[in-house]
Amino acid sequence: MAFLLAVPLLLGVSLLVGPSGIGLPDSSTPSGQAILSLRFGRFFMGIMVGAALSASGTVFQAILRNPLAEPYVLGVSGGAGLGAALSILIGGSLLGAVGLPVTAFIFAVLTLMAVYGIAGQGGGSPSVYSLILSGVIISAICSSVIMFLVSTADIDGMHTVVWWMLGNLQPGDLREQLVPLFFITVAVGLLWMLAPSLNILTLGRDMAHYRGLNANFVILASLLLATLLAATAVSMGGMIGFVGLIVPHVMRALFGPDHRWLVPASAIGGGAFLVLCDAIARSVMAPVEIPVGVVTALCGGPFFLVILRRKMSNAWIA
Repeated sequence: MAFLLAVPLLLGVSLLVGPSGIGLPDSSTPSGQAILSLRFGRFFMGIMVGAALSASGTVFQAILRNPLAEPYVLGVSGGAGLGAALSILIGGSLLGAVGLPVTAFIFAVLTLMAVYGIAGQGGGSPSVYSLILSGVIISAICSSVIMFLVSTADIDGMHTVVWWMLGNLQPGDLREQLVPLFFITVAVGLLWMLAPSLNILTLGRDMAHYRGLNANFVILASLLLATLLAATAVSMGGMIGFVGLIVPHVMRALFGPDHRWLVPASAIGGGAFLVLCDAIARSVMAPVEIPVGVVTALCGGPFFLVILRRKMSNAWIA
């Protein structure tokens, strides 16, 4: 209950902080209206991107049954980033507002298939560490291709992609936000409907089979929905890492492992966390703005190392 009361407080505080100063600007002046509009736009961008990344990380952790799984670590964000970069540089605008998230989703799915294919070369189910290692390899390849695209792009394209890769919640026009909002809302809603099945699946495939659950269908549907969330988030805000790692763990500690509560709580908490990180990025070195991906990485890197150290000594059970 305290968490639910703290979330709107955190979100409200984030609206009061920015490079232009602390407090709401004077809405009676044109400059004040522009600043207020920009802050509200970043506020909703942070909510959408953070909710998508956090819900996606929750599902990956449930399906893979390990605490290190999240879109950034598994390489899904890297694949989506490659697709989005291609769309930005080559002309994804020809497909309209749908072009960027759809291209990112296609490349994210291909990346996830590649990670599973490499990790499962030895036969059987891939281990946690083989998945993470495969994700790191595929992510490095995607990053190299993105760097090649950036190095051969013109000045405008290079600036756009580099700033986007670092994590950028600068809002676009309304149409560009409505399409991702639709994807995120539908995907989170469907994952919440699959929550009872995810609860059973965390007990293992054999137990799920004995309970009459079609495990293959649940895994495939959940992976596709989680990948869609990650790809949509990347297409909107760029390469923002570790949100899908930190928030699900905190929410699991607060609300327990029941995904009927965990999925919506992670979405809300992810939005609050990313908006707060964006407020810090805008104000800590004002008027210079730090990319929000830098702030989340500084938070998530040590968090990842702590979990990895615990994982090496204790088995994780959802």
